[in-house]
Amino acid sequence: MEISLLSVLLKNISSFFNLQSHENRTSELVQMYHQKVKEILKIIKPVLESIVDAEVASDESLQKEFPGLSQSVEDLTELLEDCHPLMSKVYFVMQVESLFAKVRAQSLEVFELLKSSPEGLPDELSSASLELCIQKIKHMGYEKSSAILSKAIRDQAEGSGPNADSRSKIADFLSLKSNQELLIEAVALEKLKENAEQAEKMGDLECIEEMIALVTHMNDCLIEAKQSQSANPVPIPPDFCCPLSLELMTDPVIVASGQTYERSYIRKWLDLGLTVCPKTMQTLAHTNLIPNYTVKALIANWCESNNIKLPEPVKTLNVTQPRSPESSVRAIGSSGGTSRQDGTFPVHHVLSSYEDSLPENGHDVTESGDQSLDSRAQSSANEKLTEGHQRTVSTSSTHSNASFSQELSHEANDASGTQAATAYSSDASGEVAPAPEPQPAAATTPTAPRRDHEFSPRFETRPRNQLWRRPSDRYGPRIVSSPSTENRPDLTGVETQVKKLVEELSSDSVDVVRKATGELRLLARHNMDNRIVIANCGGIGLLIGLLRSTDELVQENAVTALLNLSINDNNKSAIANADAIEPLIHVLETGSSEAKENSAATLFSLSVIEDNKIRIGRSGAIRPLVDLLGNGTPRGKKDAATALFNLSIFHENKARIVQAGAVRYLVELMDPAAGMVDKAVAVLSNLATIPEGRAAIGQEGGIPVLVEVVELGSARGKENAAAALLQLCTNSSRFCNMVLQEGAVPPLVALSQSGTPRAKEKAQSLLSYFRNQRHGNGGRG
Repeated sequence: MEISLLSVLLKNISSFFNLQSHENRTSELVQMYHQKVKEILKIIKPVLESIVDAEVASDESLQKEFPGLSQSVEDLTELLEDCHPLMSKVYFVMQVESLFAKVRAQSLEVFELLKSSPEGLPDELSSASLELCIQKIKHMGYEKSSAILSKAIRDQAEGSGPNADSRSKIADFLSLKSNQELLIEAVALEKLKENAEQAEKMGDLECIEEMIALVTHMNDCLIEAKQSQSANPVPIPPDFCCPLSLELMTDPVIVASGQTYERSYIRKWLDLGLTVCPKTMQTLAHTNLIPNYTVKALIANWCESNNIKLPEPVKTLNVTQPRSPESSVRAIGSSGGTSRQDGTFPVHHVLSSYEDSLPENGHDVTESGDQSLDSRAQSSANEKLTEGHQRTVSTSSTHSNASFSQELSHEANDASGTQAATAYSSDASGEVAPAPEPQPAAATTPTAPRRDHEFSPRFETRPRNQLWRRPSDRYGPRIVSSPSTENRPDLTGVETQVKKLVEELSSDSVDVVRKATGELRLLARHNMDNRIVIANCGGIGLLIGLLRSTDELVQENAVTALLNLSINDNNKSAIANADAIEPLIHVLETGSSEAKENSAATLFSLSVIEDNKIRIGRSGAIRPLVDLLGNGTPRGKKDAATALFNLSIFHENKARIVQAGAVRYLVELMDPAAGMVDKAVAVLSNLATIPEGRAAIGQEGGIPVLVEVVELGSARGKENAAAALLQLCTNSSRFCNMVLQEGAVPPLVALSQSGTPRAKEKAQSLLSYFRNQRHGNGGRG
């Protein structure tokens, strides 16, 4: 037994030595770490081999160290074995340095233990030789780049972001200096994130999301740096620049996602084996490249108007070696809009060039020229893309994808799962159709505690070709639901337990009340039967009374218990009828962060019932919900947005939400880094149906980000953004001009070809409105 542990360790070390370096397919980064690990194992292996038959090998302390060291070596072997050119360098360095540090520390511990047991050592080993090995290992340095990465990730999560020196060190060490290299890194991290989600590894998922945020920030800084370095006096419209090269396109082509790229850059991207859209991170349904004659004509027109010579197309290209500054005009256009030398871009040029592309009578658009875009193929591709990235997909032109999963229980430290969700489809009219409520799912395993992070700075300076990421589902449904009817247990014991706990809610002892509310909270989380029993035993009224408790833990337990109880439809009515709304508002205004989050989630749950939308809106809940939307934790912001969406379905509440200042916060939360784009744009789509809402959206800078969502958002986001823009444009000529100046026509044309049915309908209506306005206004641009 004892010998076998050491034998396993030696076998794992030998396996590492047998690893092929694969110099032809792995980077210098991987080879460097491979060599570092090799050096330390060369010191360890001879010592371990010399004690295989020695008495000291059976030492109990050593036996405890062997398995850990063996596992670390095995993990390193697997990590290096799985390396490939398109892997995430950030993730690799964090992993390999962590494992290297473990091997180093565990080896030192083994040597120290051997040194302290001289009587059992073989003759060839002495304390002096062991001390020499210890010193060699101690002085064996390693890059410690993970420390720089960890600090940069922490700075990014805290909102300040890493400084230029840190970014430069990371870019140099990991070879993340170009836009293409950063995009490849982002793709690799997105794949890791998807794997972590599927495996429900919540701890890994959070770390990966933080890495994605850092890479996105580095990409944004690179784009800003390229813009500032250009000496060209004429800003290039952002839509004319390739998202990969950041330079003016000479041979623009459309990929399956509907995005346009320079042919040579996207061809090289695909040749590397990358099958996702660099801009949207969506999987490409096919790799066909379709010439974008419309954009090519617009670029030629723009070059002629500004006396700029159009560069020659690049025939072959190494994706890691962008074109030299002399080869083309650099992309220095700012976010949101295109410009001439006088700072404006002639809107009539855009409309003239797109005249043949605008939809007639609802038909799909085809491009001019001898090749046309197959709209059916594009639509099919879009549906496949959406299928892997969205939780719900629109199937009707009268219904939106803007459905919110009913995000209820905040037991994130205990368990997560799915629950009965009520989905709502929001249209520009503000009318909605409730979707059927699905049955609860079985309980899931506990998840790791979540951490709240600050959002990134406002988006005003963010270029529109930044990384757009699919938001994580880890902030999704959080309730553990009931088992099936066939498996329901005998409730006699539960009823006895609940009656005792309900009685204890009235105790004069704070400790007793804390314990009782905590246990009821857990019972209400477990299954639907428990929720019914607690309600039948009179628990609802007493829990509502405790919402005004001055004890923070009692208040948190009470509001979370009510949240879990509200999953049952009968309990929703019972809670609202027991006058819970005002106490819930009190928690929203005075409670802890967790209590506020769960209060907002409870109000959302109650608002599923139509009458409760009215009661909640008239009870003064909207202002504290808006305050939570703007100043709460990331979880709190999500819960507030979800509640406000449901409340905004009732027309009377829309003005209240606008007057409370929600639009400013919603526009801020349309930064993709916040992970709330779909939620924010769905609420804005509802608010855009009233004059106050439209005015606030325009005033708070909502138009540029709505155009950005039409271009880069999810299928659900694009639908609602197009619906909001349609409301803005058809009700205000000023807003209509602003939308056109933001370069909305190209993404709207793409959406009219490849969006979901409702998205196509909105895009086509808006494009037709632009065309009619131009014809009606004669020569005005």
